[in-house]
Amino acid sequence: MTIPIRGTAALVVAAAIVAAMAIWMPAYRWFLLISIGIGAAIAGGLCLWHNLRPVKGDDVENKRPLGLS
Repeated sequence: MTIPIRGTAALVVAAAIVAAMAIWMPAYRWFLLISIGIGAAIAGGLCLWHNLRPVKGDDVENKRPLGLS
């Protein structure tokens, strides 16, 4: 079974489904809040890590993995 929508319409439908589930199911609301919090903490940690320790050209072994010039 597939739904024949793409692009922005699919994003709007997905956001509507998440919003409806958050309104109708309290347990889903808590799961959504906790998972967003964990995701934000991990994203913040990764941003901080890469700002403090940027990747240098010497750290990358294969700069052209597809062999394109």
